[in-house]
Amino acid sequence: MHIRSWLFLLTLSSAALSAQQAAEWQQILERMDRLEMENRNLAAEVRSLREALATVPGSSAPPAAAASTTANDVASEAPSAPLEERVAVQERRVEDLAMTRVQSSQRLPVTLTGMLLFNAFLNSRANGGQQDPVAAAPTDTVSGNGASLSQSIVGLAFQGPHVLGKGQVSGDIRLDLWGGSSNSLNHLVRLRVATIRVDWKNQSVILGQDKPIISPRDPTSLAQVAFSPLTGSGNPWLWQPQARFEQRFEFDENTGLRAQVGVYETSEPVASAGANAASLVTGRAALQGRFEFWRNLGRAARIEIAPGFHESQTHVAGASVASHLFSVDWMIQPVAKLQWTGMFFTGENAAGIGALRQGFTIFGNGRIQPVGTEGGWTQVSYALTRRLTVHAYGGQESNRPQDLLRGEITRNFSFAGNLVYRLGSNVLLGVEASQVRTNYLDLITRRANHYDLALAYLF
Repeated sequence: MHIRSWLFLLTLSSAALSAQQAAEWQQILERMDRLEMENRNLAAEVRSLREALATVPGSSAPPAAAASTTANDVASEAPSAPLEERVAVQERRVEDLAMTRVQSSQRLPVTLTGMLLFNAFLNSRANGGQQDPVAAAPTDTVSGNGASLSQSIVGLAFQGPHVLGKGQVSGDIRLDLWGGSSNSLNHLVRLRVATIRVDWKNQSVILGQDKPIISPRDPTSLAQVAFSPLTGSGNPWLWQPQARFEQRFEFDENTGLRAQVGVYETSEPVASAGANAASLVTGRAALQGRFEFWRNLGRAARIEIAPGFHESQTHVAGASVASHLFSVDWMIQPVAKLQWTGMFFTGENAAGIGALRQGFTIFGNGRIQPVGTEGGWTQVSYALTRRLTVHAYGGQESNRPQDLLRGEITRNFSFAGNLVYRLGSNVLLGVEASQVRTNYLDLITRRANHYDLALAYLF
């Protein structure tokens, strides 16, 4: 009888212990499910940071990519590890990823992006007092050299709610310190680009400030970031308010079309108006369109070709001056390591979108003439190693001499080469040499050389 009592008590104790252990394991599993869900949400936020950092010049593998990859590796390796180790690893990963999250007042995901950029530079005498001259000055100045942090960029990217038929709201804003001069102690914050967009499966609506719709591409440079490389030499770049609609078509899994049409606010050149500056309407609505045909040619091989148009009117001295432009831009990547990009445009009165600032001429007899123009740029990039990439680019803009006054620019030609070395996942070292050659009507050709050493920290 006494032995049976002990056996009964032992059985009850074993059952209670098993139940307790089962409950504890169940709690651990539920905790694991919650942690994995939080990890997936945080990994999605990190991916959005990686996409935002992809727009930074010279960036091909932002630090967020490493964090996202690590999170995925942990998730894939977890099933083979003991449960206790999985819990510990997931807790550490959630804590690390939580550090990249910034919350807004509306509890929406907001990510901090940007680039801390240090430039040390040396210029020849025809620099016009600029850190990186876009045109050679008509007269010599003192050969310039110095250092600057004013091309650094700070940005925020946000992910909004779904609206209007499951449209995804998102946006970003990017600022720099170029509002003051490059050698000033009082650098001023300047708005570069800012967009708010709603994306559906095949359509998007984008509002904000950005480059012209017909000129979305840029050469790669850490020397010239405050404005687009090859400004005044074939790359219309002015960041201006605009609204655009985008429609996407997929003909098959490897071929498609991205059509964009929108309204862009021009910035008319006050200097060209001369004594009639008071009558110049400095901002005018322009109609622009761009139609990008793309095709995937195989692994890491792709081609994109996009014709475009621009139409607007400049109002000055009681008259309207037409602005008509046709453009085409491209990206051809035959293999993963090699890429060829560029743009070409032709027409008249292109100053309002960021070309040479001489879109029209008012002659002595009062006649107003739009300046005929053509220009473009091209770049070849090649990845020498996993960390080292070389870029060679050049461009020019030519204005019709008979439409200009003496001393104005008939041709502005620039070329450059640079090496960008990735010291770490988010640290870049760049060296660049460039030259700009400027022809002034009835004057000699001027040249300006520029040499730059850059160190960039991406965040």
